Amino acid sequence: MMINNLFLLAIAAFGWGLSLATYRVFARQYNWPMGALHADLPVVPILIGIVSFLAGLGFAVAIGADLGGWIIIGCGFLLAVFWTGFLRVGSQISLFLAPAAAFLLIIGWFAIPLGFGIQGWQSKTPGELFKKDNTAVERSVER
Repeated sequence: MMINNLFLLAIAAFGWGLSLATYRVFARQYNWPMGALHADLPVVPILIGIVSFLAGLGFAVAIGADLGGWIIIGCGFLLAVFWTGFLRVGSQISLFLAPAAAFLLIIGWFAIPLGFGIQGWQSKTPGELFKKDNTAVERSVER
């Protein structure tokens, strides 16, 4: 199992997406407050939630059980339970967090196969990503 940025984004997309897709059901059953979008146009948050949930689930399936797919599913489910059950109204912010996590996950997931990725970016800190790489300069000087 390897924990990196894509792994964490998959947990976030799975959990926030599941919370967003199911919040209306729990809010109506337990008389919790709902935002205007959940109350007036529930299709939008449900679709955002389902797309985010499927992005996280798809990544978990793609990496498989050996590299932590089951952990993504389990931790994502626990995040959804915490986000919906304990925060309740905190679910409204998942309208922004779920698609952001899913978008970043998809961009990072498909960047390397498409040839646009920085090798190993998912395990680097932001400071390491912006550190100047002198290896290309040294190679050009040697030629």
